[in-house]
Amino acid sequence: MNAARLSTLGFALAALLVAGGCASRAPAPEKPAPRRADTGLDRMERLTLTANRCWFKSKDPAFASYSIAPELSSFSGRPRFLLVPRGRLEARPLLVVEGAAGSTDVATYGPLLDTALRARLEGDLARWRAGSTACDA
Repeated sequence: MNAARLSTLGFALAALLVAGGCASRAPAPEKPAPRRADTGLDRMERLTLTANRCWFKSKDPAFASYSIAPELSSFSGRPRFLLVPRGRLEARPLLVVEGAAGSTDVATYGPLLDTALRARLEGDLARWRAGSTACDA
C-alpha cells in the first residue's frame, strides 16, 4: 500500500473513533429508590395530628380534662402519643396509642379505656387508621 492510501485509512479510522465517542449512549436504567423501613412514624404522625385536631383544637368537651403528649421520636421504634391529665405532660398517661415498626397495628392501652370514652376512642382511632381524617363518625 502506498503512503497516501495508509494516511487516508488512518484518518478514516481516527474519524470513526471520534464519531463513535460522540454518539449518544443509551441512558443507564434508573435504580429503584431504596425501600424505607416502615417505622410506623408516618402513620402515627397522621393519627396524632388528627387526634389533636378532632379532640383538642375543636374544643371537644369529652377531652377538656386531657392534654395530648406526642412521643413520635422514640428510640424504641414505637412512635406514640399519650393522653395525660390537662396541663400535666409529665403525669402518668391515661391512654397510650402506639404504633409498631413494620406493622399496621396500633396498640391502645391505659385506664381511659375503662371509662365511658372507650367506644369513642376506639371508633375514632379505627376510622383514622383506615385513612379517614373526619372528626365525626
